Amino acid sequence: MLDALLDVLFPRRCAGCGSGAWPFCSACVAEAIALAPPWCARCGLPAEREVALCRACPPREIATARAPFLFGGPVRAAVHRLKFSGWRAVAEALAAAMVTVPPPGVRPEVVAWVPLSHRRLAERGFDQAAALARVVGRQFGLPVEGLLLRTSDTSPQARRGGAERRAAMAGAFRVSGRPLPVTVLLVDDVLTTGATAGACAHALLEAGAHSVHLLTAARAVSGPLPPRYTRFGSRPGLWLPGEEAPR
Repeated sequence: MLDALLDVLFPRRCAGCGSGAWPFCSACVAEAIALAPPWCARCGLPAEREVALCRACPPREIATARAPFLFGGPVRAAVHRLKFSGWRAVAEALAAAMVTVPPPGVRPEVVAWVPLSHRRLAERGFDQAAALARVVGRQFGLPVEGLLLRTSDTSPQARRGGAERRAAMAGAFRVSGRPLPVTVLLVDDVLTTGATAGACAHALLEAGAHSVHLLTAARAVSGPLPPRYTRFGSRPGLWLPGEEAPR
């Protein structure tokens, strides 16, 4: 009832542009890019044809990875509204897409997330990955548990390459939760190189987890995309996961 009342008093706005209809207005829908097969069977990187492994696969500790959207345009803006502006409702919009691309052939037993450091949690007031994980867990009917703690406050990773990121994140997490082994669905906002998620997966596997599968709201891709993908804003380019991709 409280949520319904708040929606009347403060109507939700487009997660992408901040002014259109919730969750994404027609203009933002036209500019967002949803990922669809063919792709890398392991990590979901777009490809010309289905491949088992690819050049951008995350660290081996991550069994599979999936994301519904390419990180850019209105999806990038939505992630930043969730991450930096405190628009917690954006977690609902992004997670609704995340659950349409679950790791293939996997039956996870628990949902966990990549945790923020204490400092960043204090600065932002909430953990965006935890917010996504709670919605994903609810949608899948799975328990959501804070299995991981960050043991070091690493500097921002955006300007580092894959090897530098992996070195910086080594030993940055430890397990603090219910006894493993289980199959874990690990949730985060964006997959770039996978170094941070790989460090989390390493800690979970060391604690006895059977396997760790990564689900993120978006995938950052460096390098060219297959021709069926369009540049943001060049023409209407969104298609929803599960639909036939435009050619």
